[in-house]
Order: sequence, then structure tokens, then C-alpha cells
Amino acid sequence: MSKLLYKPFGTAVSIAGGLMAGALFKRIWHLVSDQDQPPKATEQDYGWGEVLAAAALQGAVFGLVKAAIDRAGATGFRRMTGTWPG
Repeated sequence: MSKLLYKPFGTAVSIAGGLMAGALFKRIWHLVSDQDQPPKATEQDYGWGEVLAAAALQGAVFGLVKAAIDRAGATGFRRMTGTWPG
């Protein structure tokens, strides 16, 4: 039953986490590269190093934020219901 109750809560938390991760990545990218947007893999003006560095940083930021948000959501759900959602 707790899994069913957690599903909409977890979805909302995940969406919020994705938005936060995107904003955080853009801010970090701007700080490290002084560019507003990271390079896309198909843009000819950037080399392999820049494209792969941007992708690695983006993956690390998204993974970290997702894990933190999911864990905080599960912990908050347990506090509210007394049951761990997994």
C-alpha cells in the first residue's frame, strides 16, 4: 500500500529534482567555462574534450541531485506515514 501512495509523491519529487539539477548544472557550467550554454555533441565549433567534459559534468550533477532528492523524498514520506516507501 505504501508503494502505491508513494508513487505520485515520488514522481513530483523527481520532477522537482530534475528542474533543480538542470539549473544547478547550468550555473556550474557557466562558472567553469564562462559560457551560458554547454556545447551540444553535434556542434562543430567544440572539440571532443569540451563536449565530453560537459556531458560528464551534467551526468554527475544529475546523478547526485537525483539520489539526494529521491533519498530526501523517501525519508520525508517515512516521517509522514511511518512507512519506508520501498
